Order: sequence, then C-alpha cells, then structure tokens
Amino acid sequence: MFATPLRQPSSASNRTAASASLDGQETPFQYEITDHGYGKDAVKVLHVSRKGPVHTIQEFEVGTHLKLYSKKDYYQGNNSDIVATDSQKNTVYLLAKKFGIESPEKFALLLGQHFLNKYSHVEEAHIHVETYPWQRVCQEETKASTTSVVGQGSSNNFSSIDNRSLHNHAFIFTPTALHYCDVVIRRQDPKQTVITGIKGLRVLKTTQSSFVNFVNDEFRSLPDQYDRIFSTVVDCSWEYSDTDTVNFSRAWQQVKNIILRNFAGDPQVGVSSPSVQHTLYLSEKQVLDVIPQVSVISMTMPNKHYFNFDTKPFQQIVPGDNNEVFIPVDKPHGTIYAQLARKNLNSHL
Repeated sequence: MFATPLRQPSSASNRTAASASLDGQETPFQYEITDHGYGKDAVKVLHVSRKGPVHTIQEFEVGTHLKLYSKKDYYQGNNSDIVATDSQKNTVYLLAKKFGIESPEKFALLLGQHFLNKYSHVEEAHIHVETYPWQRVCQEETKASTTSVVGQGSSNNFSSIDNRSLHNHAFIFTPTALHYCDVVIRRQDPKQTVITGIKGLRVLKTTQSSFVNFVNDEFRSLPDQYDRIFSTVVDCSWEYSDTDTVNFSRAWQQVKNIILRNFAGDPQVGVSSPSVQHTLYLSEKQVLDVIPQVSVISMTMPNKHYFNFDTKPFQQIVPGDNNEVFIPVDKPHGTIYAQLARKNLNSHL
C-alpha cells in the first residue's frame, strides 16, 4: 500500500491556468481535479546476484505511480502523454537487469529518477517497494539429515558469515517482519522523499509489563495490571533527511533491533514496561539518537490481549490460581501510536 506524503496545495488560479495551457482546453469551471496519477502495482521481481559460488537474492513487489503535468487524458481522453503501465512494469525488470538490486530504497530511487529523466512531461514519480524476507539457510538447519556424510570429513559448500555457517545458494522464507519503502521524486522539488518502514513485527513477553494508576471514574472496569502479558504487532515508518550517507539495509536492521531491545531488554534480565506508550517512545527516541539521517519516525503498537482463563468455578478440577492458561483476544483492542521528530523539521509521514 502506498504511503501518501502530504503536499501543499497550489492556488486555484495557478491550477486552472496550468490546466488551460497544458491540456488545450479549459477545465469545467464547477469541478476541478485536485489530485491524480496512475501506475502499475504488485510487479513481482526476483534478482539473483551470482558472484562465484555465493549467490544473493532480492525478491520485491514493486509499485510505480506517475503524475503527469497534463490532465488531458482525463478531460479529453487524449492518451498521447501516458506512459503505459505495462511499460512501467517492463522498466522494473529492465533496470533490475541493467543495474542490479542492492536495497529496496536504492532501487526505488533508481526507478523514480529514471521516469523523470526519461519523460519530461512527468511531474512526479512515486515508487513503493515491499521486500520478501528471504534468509540464507544455516548449516544447523541441514545438519540432521547430513550428519553421516559431514562426519566422514567431506567438505560442504558453506560460507562463514557473522560466525554462522550459511549456505551459499539456499534460502528460507522468514516472515518475521516486512521491509518496505516509499520514494517520491518531484521535478520541482530538489529534495527526494524516502520513507522506510517495518510492518507486522509481532512480539510477546510474559512478564515485566504493567498498567496502573490510570483514570479511575464511573466508566472504568479494568483493574490495575501489575504484571501482564504484553503483546503487539509493531508498524513503524521513518523518513530520511539525508539519503547520500545512509546504509539503508543496515538502518532498517538497526531500527528493528532497537524496537526489540526496548521491548524485551536483556535476555536474562528483561526490561520493565509501565505502559505501551513508554516503550514506544523509548524506541523512537533511540532511533533518532542512533541514526542521525532519520528526521522523523512514526510507530503504532496495537494491543494483542491475552486474558486469564478464570478457573475459580473449577476448583475441584484445578485448584488454586491460574497464571498459565490464557485466552487470546484480538478484538476489540487498544491502539497506541506516536510520531517523534527532530525539532524544526518538516515531515511527509
């Protein structure tokens, strides 16, 4: 799904004048197209980089949307300026072949710049990329079926990366979280908008989460929660103020790690969370502290509730309290969100 950056509307007189000069006829005076565009969505592409025995893959789902200066295709049915969506689809494959793929952000920037450089009548290009989460197969995941062979001293074709033995050309689909980006390039705006995001990062911890001392009035039924299960599905997006010095892939992994660290804490000790709001804020603050190229970050954490099953009526069967069996409840749920920005900076989030 495309993120829609906010735009400052131009004056009505300027829009009308532009319509008359570019489209060849006056627009209907009582109506006006205030936004428009078209493109190709869900273009699926797999790129394989074959450098010796070690192969690297990138699988994307790409959307390309263009906004033309002219609206004559709408007002007059004149298609002479339209770059067909099928041509846009072909462009994705041809640029992937010609230049390769390093990261979703760099590929989106490449596509956007291409459309503006190639077609002078294109006012704006908006590229959306979603990454399929492939990871290399670890040696440990294949060892069980090959112990007898490997144990006899025969060599296998694994590379050592980050002190783990990873396969050269075999991958496993690991949908822990979705990496996506939106790039918007406007011909009249020297600053290109690059927004990166994490979607669907589902986490849960069984203790060190509380929620107490909230408003107590005649509408309240929820008791203070001194220790509860904390589970959420994190959606997060951030905008870069500097795209020349940032390593996009490393930054995405850093943001993901920061979220997990503030949620979970030390593996042996954990970390206390007095509210979802506080955990969310600490994550956003640390991202801005650690990655100077990020100007603003937005995060949403909906509650995924797990309520205790009430065993009090069943004391003859299971005597005592219950803190082991819970009922997952996803609706209704609370939703907590915030946007944190460096001061005096404008955002398109």
